[in-house]
This record gives sequence, structure tokens and C-alpha cells, in this order.
Amino acid sequence: MNNLLDALQPYPFQRLNGLLENVQPQSGKSPISWAMGEPKHPAPDFLVAMLNDESLIREGFGTYPPSTGRPELRNAISSFLAHRFRLNEKPDPELQVLPVSGTREALFSFAQAVVEPTDDSVTMMPNPFYQIYEGAAILAGSKPYFLNCTAENGFIPDFSGVSNDLWQACQLIYICTPGNPTGAVQNLQSLEQLISLSLEHDFVIASDECYSELYADEANPPPGILQAAQAVGNPEYRNCIAFNSLSKRSNLPGLRSGYVAGDAALIEKFLLYRTYHGAAMPVHHQVISTLAWSDEQHVIDNRATYRLKFARVTEILSTCWTTAIPAAGFYLWPETPIPDQDFAVRLIQETNVKVLPGSLLSRDTNQGNPGANRVRIALVATETECIEAAERIVNQWQRLIR
Repeated sequence: MNNLLDALQPYPFQRLNGLLENVQPQSGKSPISWAMGEPKHPAPDFLVAMLNDESLIREGFGTYPPSTGRPELRNAISSFLAHRFRLNEKPDPELQVLPVSGTREALFSFAQAVVEPTDDSVTMMPNPFYQIYEGAAILAGSKPYFLNCTAENGFIPDFSGVSNDLWQACQLIYICTPGNPTGAVQNLQSLEQLISLSLEHDFVIASDECYSELYADEANPPPGILQAAQAVGNPEYRNCIAFNSLSKRSNLPGLRSGYVAGDAALIEKFLLYRTYHGAAMPVHHQVISTLAWSDEQHVIDNRATYRLKFARVTEILSTCWTTAIPAAGFYLWPETPIPDQDFAVRLIQETNVKVLPGSLLSRDTNQGNPGANRVRIALVATETECIEAAERIVNQWQRLIR
């Protein structure tokens, strides 16, 4: 067996299940989960209707899907990127865009393709973080290096504190903007700074932009890594790869559809890896994805639904608990009045509402655990359920903090 597997840590939800295993939930109250970031809004009707197209399904079932993705899908993604991130030219659909089976598998496998395992190899990532980054680094033979994201730095990695020696050892850095779990957005200046460091020290930037289409201000969408590359005079996107998917944007987590886009040389090698890896998206999923990337109205409507839930929930909680609305994403990341894991246990005992303790999303560092004494609240349930969960918390607040 690959002995690197022994270095992997249990997934946050596995640890949460262990924490709550013997906890008795509040009787008489139905469970409400704010723990998992799984979108629960209805899938767009016009996409669901396609599943009634018998010829489409038969084609999908009877065809080996191309690893490169259908030309129509690559073109739709390229057009989306150019419009959304205000690019001067569309990324080359043949060379700079690659459809993938959801970004989770792509974020993981990308490290296996681009990292050369050496004793001093470093892969940087934010802390707290999506645990796939850490597992990808470890199994690629690289050492994870955590960049703490705290209230003091606006929940954005502070690149100025990284030494030249560490940058030289870095082969890959994962960033997540908008951030999971914080919802913080890296501005163009921060992204441009990182790209300049990448070109100087020759490391690859993997920019996880899965929450890019969920934002609070309709007039100010979050910038992306390709947009920043263009701004610094790097139109070939050298060392820059963007990851995104339809899971959050279009409420299609089960479709397993996303893209990687950017540096053509990296895309070429990643495609070679994926040709052997065998993770091509089914043809009928590709057809549905083409339509999803080509339509914006359902995404605008989706954002409006999340904004309403943020407003209602934070208004209710404000009587006892400060919960700031983030710039983007669908998470709240509030501080807890008692240790985060104890608070999660009491929430189940007193309200039967499940949240994810922040310390399970972070790693201990010399500067502490940046997720400690916070919880991640995923506002993915219905508006009615989210309001009920908030009201339960307010009603039981004194028992929760005793």
C-alpha cells in the first residue's frame, strides 16, 4: 500500500460524526443541518427538462465521453470566462479550457500531475481550507504549508510573511476565493501580487473559484485569477489555473461538472494525466452543462435567494449573536461564545441544529488554530428551515452558552 495514505487526516464530517455520536438531540424538534455545503435549492427547470430527452440519454449511455470534453462545452465555458471576468479575448477552447467531473476530483488530481515529489517540495494553502488541498499535496509527495486566514488579515492569506526560501520550495499553491468557509474575496491587487511571486519563483497557482457566482453585491462580482493575470500583462495565464463548477452556481452538485482553465502548457499535461486517470464527464452531462454555462438568469435568481436568507437569518440572530454577512459564498463564519466543538454539541442537544466546528476545518500552527472558536454555518437549506433554525438558537441562547 502507498504509505502516504497513513498521513491523511479524517475528513471534517467524519470527525463531526464522531463528536456527535453519543449526543442526544433535542426531542420534538426535526433536525436541521447547517453543516454540509451541499446546495439544496432546486435545480433549474430547463436543465431538468433535458432529462426527458430520450435521444440525449441514449447518446450519453451509449458513448464513451471524450476526455477533452465536447467542443460545444469548451466553447460555452470559454465564453462564460471571457464575459464574467472581463477578459480581452476568450481563452482558447482547444488549449486553455478543460471540462472536468466536478472540481473536487480536479483539485485533487491536479497536484498529482504538476508536483514533482522531492524532499523539500512545499504546497501552500489557506488555513482553514477545503481538505482536498491537503490530501492532494500529501499524496503528491509534497509537504502542506498553511497560511492562516484570520479576522486580523481579513481572512485572506498574507503572502508578505512568506520567506524567499519557502517560495523557492513551493511548487503549487491553492487559493480559494471567495473563501470556504470565510466568504472573503481576494481583490485584484492581492491576486496580482501572487502572480508576480509565481512568475519570480516559478510555482503554480490553483485558484478554487467555486463560490465565485454567489456574491452579495450584484455590481461587484469577485475577481478571478485569469482576470488578474490579464491585468499584470500575463495574457497566456502562465502558472495560473482557475477551477470552477456548476455545483454552487447552478445548484447541480450531483451533475459533477466543472472546468479548469488557464495556462495551456499545464492544461496539456493535466489532460495527459486525465487520459489515464479516466474521469471524463458523461456525454449527456456535458450537453446539460453547455446549457448551464450559457445561461445567467438562473444564477442571478439563485444569488437573490441566498441574499434573502442571509438577511433574514442574521436579523434574527443579531439579538444575541453577531454574524456578519460575507462578501460572497453561502456560509456564515461567526465566533462562538464557548469552544466551537462544545458549542456544536450543545446546538444539537438544545436545538437539533447541526453546524461544523471551525477547528475541524483548520490545522494547528505556531500561531494557533484559526478555526478555533468559530463555526461554519451553511445556509443551504430552505428559507423556512433556516429561519426556524435561527429562531431555535435565539430561544435557547442562554442554555447554549451556560
